[in-house]
Amino acid sequence: MIKIYLLLFLFISSVGFSQEDAWVYFNAKPNSQSYLSSPLKMLSQRALDRRINQNLVLDFKDVPVESTYISQVKAVAGITVMAKSKWLNAIHVRGAQGIINSLKTFPFVSKVDFADKSLNLTGKIAKLSKIKKVAKNKKTKIDYAYGTSANQIQMLNGQVLHQQNYTGSGKIIAVLDAGFLGVNTAQPFQRLRDNNRILGGYNFVLRSPDFYTGASHGTSVLSAMGGYKENSLVGTAPDASYYLFITEDDTSENPVEESLWVEAAEKVDSLGVDIINTSLGYFEYDKSTYSHTYSEMNGVTTFISRGAEIAFSRGMIVVASAGNSGGTADPHVGVPADAVSVIAVGAVNSTEVLTSFSSVGPSSDGRIKPDVMAQGQSDVLSDAFGNIIAANGTSFSSPIMAGMIACLWQANPNKTNSEIRQLVLKSADRFATPNNQYGYGIPDFNLAVSNGLSLNTFSKDDFIIYPNPAIDFITISLPVGLDRAMVSIYSISGQKVLDKEITIESASISLKALSKGIYIYKVESKSFYKSGKIIKQ
Repeated sequence: MIKIYLLLFLFISSVGFSQEDAWVYFNAKPNSQSYLSSPLKMLSQRALDRRINQNLVLDFKDVPVESTYISQVKAVAGITVMAKSKWLNAIHVRGAQGIINSLKTFPFVSKVDFADKSLNLTGKIAKLSKIKKVAKNKKTKIDYAYGTSANQIQMLNGQVLHQQNYTGSGKIIAVLDAGFLGVNTAQPFQRLRDNNRILGGYNFVLRSPDFYTGASHGTSVLSAMGGYKENSLVGTAPDASYYLFITEDDTSENPVEESLWVEAAEKVDSLGVDIINTSLGYFEYDKSTYSHTYSEMNGVTTFISRGAEIAFSRGMIVVASAGNSGGTADPHVGVPADAVSVIAVGAVNSTEVLTSFSSVGPSSDGRIKPDVMAQGQSDVLSDAFGNIIAANGTSFSSPIMAGMIACLWQANPNKTNSEIRQLVLKSADRFATPNNQYGYGIPDFNLAVSNGLSLNTFSKDDFIIYPNPAIDFITISLPVGLDRAMVSIYSISGQKVLDKEITIESASISLKALSKGIYIYKVESKSFYKSGKIIKQ
């Protein structure tokens, strides 16, 4: 009997100490239609407005994960559900390998993907080196007392935008980080608090509404954008509004943080946020079998990078630190900085020379990374006690850039996220000759604003839909040289309600069958694409 108990104890111990992390993907969302028919169940009005303004339709990814699926998985003894993602229709679970594999028997499970890739049949940017260890137009001119923070703004020509009162007002930035200790008390955040610029947040790590806790890394990151202390520190977007989310567990290195990041990004989307700043990156984990390899830095493999790309597809801009691995044996950018649409920001010093620690490219599939550069050495920031400090790291070049992007978008409010991203890259000093140390270089935001104001789409002589708003019919005038195109019209919920080919001779479309409301049109041929809004009266 003693032997039996001993064997039983050993078995239980081995199970207890062989916990694995995995993503369980589902194959359906049974209640999709009810959600798509009532978008406000999924997204705020501001989020819907962002989609409408950028001609983006709702789709399957917007629908929440089926709760009954999650409940059934939770009911399996030995399984802990750590996070969920509607975009990827998956949950992050922890448990013994055999128990996790048993989940494949559920008819709604499409696959199981272990974090330890050797268990599948078919590093952090060193927590960005745990930075805590290092750490040009025509409005009334406004001058800010930048103090020693002047260089990190002037390097990007950001002071010109500030002088024109482009300070991020009306834009919302979400900060996904490790903690925001002192933001509710420290003086450099008083201006944000007094003007109700901190809209809320959440601690995803502890599943707690208290986000003024954890590490102070996020505090310093926020100060690079929203901090304000005259003659000492002015952030790049002092009048933007902010959501603060803790997704990073500063006590360990585990891929669940990628899942928490994606879950937070989905929340950010639903709140109508414009820009996500993430001064976090992932490459190595405490359990070496979970660590990523350079081959995975291709923008489409890791959970977090796939989530970041979906965030961009929802109309947001994601700005990420390139990483602090430049001086290591593996100097490449981590995730999600590797994602195609993410603006990965490297670090230069005050004289615009690449720092030794800034991670480099290319991505493993050969793309230019990082995308752009900003000051990341001797950056002027606030700590949790309100002290103005200097610190190093791409953790800070990223928010410096994100804040300026908010100002640029304020100046060009009708541009899409894709257009704003292009304006940033095209304004950079190495745009014509990019490389994998500096990317496209250091942006000039005054130039980006000027380029944005002069950027033309097709003129009325080239393309027009009229009348708009319409009652019964619309007529489409195609660009010169195009004699036919396919027109598709979608409801705001993403359902295609009309599909018709038009020609120069037959260019009218009846809307009589459509209810009153706002619709998205797409006009395309092999050589032409245009989308926009139609209002049916």
